[in-house]
Amino acid sequence: MDLSLLGAAAAASALAEGRISSEELVAACLARVEADEERVRAWAFIDPEHALRQARFADSRRREGKALGPLHGLPVGVKDIIDTADMPTENGTVLHAGRAPSADAALVSMLRAAGAIIMGKTVTTELATYSPGKTRNPHNPEHTPGGSSSGSAAAVAARMVPLAIGTQTNGSVIRPAAYCGVVGYKPSFGLISRHWVLKQSRPLDQIGVIARSVEDAALLAEQLIGFDQNDPDTRALSRPLLRETAMREAPVPPTLAFVKTPMWKLADAQCQEAFAGLAARLGERVEEVKLPAVFKDAWKWHQTIMEADLARNYEPEYRRGRDQLSEALRGQIERGRRVRALEYNNALDRIPALNGTLNQLFERGYDAILTPATAGTAPRGLASTG
Repeated sequence: MDLSLLGAAAAASALAEGRISSEELVAACLARVEADEERVRAWAFIDPEHALRQARFADSRRREGKALGPLHGLPVGVKDIIDTADMPTENGTVLHAGRAPSADAALVSMLRAAGAIIMGKTVTTELATYSPGKTRNPHNPEHTPGGSSSGSAAAVAARMVPLAIGTQTNGSVIRPAAYCGVVGYKPSFGLISRHWVLKQSRPLDQIGVIARSVEDAALLAEQLIGFDQNDPDTRALSRPLLRETAMREAPVPPTLAFVKTPMWKLADAQCQEAFAGLAARLGERVEEVKLPAVFKDAWKWHQTIMEADLARNYEPEYRRGRDQLSEALRGQIERGRRVRALEYNNALDRIPALNGTLNQLFERGYDAILTPATAGTAPRGLASTG
């Protein structure tokens, strides 16, 4: 059997029962990388021998009867804006070429503690913004894989790795996962530490996971949730049992709110027809709900916060190397430099108001919101991320 075909949960069970070794699993994934990387280009850095050394160490721990974590022996791709002490982290820009962090990001430390094998660093767009990297959509390399977590989504979809970490400030986990046909899960703000992850915008930056099933995504995300004193936005909460919840039968059929956001008109005809068909299939379990008018300006408020924070956090790169930044990123930074403090703070004040409105929606009895992740399937062309 080709072990690269195994999902993470199935592979974890096989590893725990001794039916396969981590070295065998990693070798199968590396064979998939060797066969398809030239076409997909998902990796910013991968050292096969280093990955295999980690796998052999994991296997030795199992043979010796040592305590094993829930991700023991599973290979994971890590987006190349997340620091790793044993691999470069270049943030998708020539300005950071050769950058070698001296410590792991908090989430990488948690991955290692759970037994994961850090397979390599996956391609990010330029400083996790809009200018694409080298990655292609594995289903059709003439189409974008999305961004900014391009390599993470493509690597999982191409079966080069069963699990990957991404980040999201503006749809950067959900969009590439959708375009590549895999599961993207962006947990609630403050659940996963961002310590030693490239900072774009403190109010908006979040960590997410990419997998090939909901169970696999839950298995990975569950290991990353926790309070970190180095990230003041994390919360001291008990770790939720995401995998157990994902696999449990719902006690009652869920009621879903089908939301056509203020951006619904941008969805293409195929997307709109697909969601209309899904809603019809769900029947009484779904009700169409219109968001209050306040949501029509949410995109502009988000842009105000993000671009002002980009201008602040990427000031060193802009000052010393603006000519080496893409036109798109220079434009974002320059717009952000013009944002007034009043505009920025007014936009920040909208966040709790919008969240409160969504809480009211759930209090009305809806268990989840159904809405498109993207305007349609991955568009043709590689000049943008869709």
